[in-house]
Amino acid sequence: MSDTASKANEPAAEDTAGTEKKENLEEMFQSLEEVIKGMEESSVTLEQSFDMYNRGMKILKECSRTIDEVEKKVLVLDEDGETHEF
Repeated sequence: MSDTASKANEPAAEDTAGTEKKENLEEMFQSLEEVIKGMEESSVTLEQSFDMYNRGMKILKECSRTIDEVEKKVLVLDEDGETHEF
């Protein structure tokens, strides 16, 4: 198995260390790209593909949650020059 497939199949840092280290969106998108590349390899077994798919879905769910949090923090400037939460 190649490095890409093995990296994509590894648990996230917070899963193994139990720490609160949180990836930013760019890091999560990079992780998703690695998962996709790993799944595209012909040497990947069905079981490995399934594990990578599950990891990708977890990352995607975290991306969505992070984006939702950011959207809530975005301020909208109204016509009177006052800011309001989005």
